[in-house]
Amino acid sequence: MSFMILRVDSSPLGEGSVSRKLTAKVVAELVAKRPGAKVIERDLSKNPLPHLTASTIGGFFTAPEERDAALSQAVQLSDLAVDEFLGADAIVIGAPMYNLGIPSALKAWIDHIVRAGRTFRYTEAGPVGLAPAGKKVIVVSARGGVFTEGPRRAWDYQETYLEAVLGLLGLTDISFVRAEGLSLGPDAAASAIESAEAQAIAAVRDAA
Repeated sequence: MSFMILRVDSSPLGEGSVSRKLTAKVVAELVAKRPGAKVIERDLSKNPLPHLTASTIGGFFTAPEERDAALSQAVQLSDLAVDEFLGADAIVIGAPMYNLGIPSALKAWIDHIVRAGRTFRYTEAGPVGLAPAGKKVIVVSARGGVFTEGPRRAWDYQETYLEAVLGLLGLTDISFVRAEGLSLGPDAAASAIESAEAQAIAAVRDAA
């Protein structure tokens, strides 16, 4: 069975997106390491998943054999996203920082893949992730400012959230490729991108 890579992009900036350039770099490095790998691209700007509705949530908590046609239709896109997520050996997520967090399109995708009974389950001891062992996740984090150190470190609700929600699903092998300070002038931006490209190479090299 071929190695499968799921690439998830959430920036609406197209060719001007730093996170998209870096997810492309990460995927290219992964494919070079795994010749013949299959790449599934999920572009959340061109094809966004809808925000959850009462019907979608109702479908989540109704057994498949008990869903009527409307509930089955309501969870169809979510089921596809979950199948892609569970089937991927490596997941590459492009996550620009928007207002200290992630884009709403990426949050909607996460809401569709965080599914009780499919990607995690509740136990008396707390939630347990159901993602198959061995998945590698590489998150490309693009930021206008600097949040890994200094006075704004406590404002990072982007990477901390992603690490927590992916951990909920059982994913612990997570690497962050960071392009920080992109809004601090041309020299800072060029340096940030150069650093992130080196991080991308290292993240793939260190991947199992």
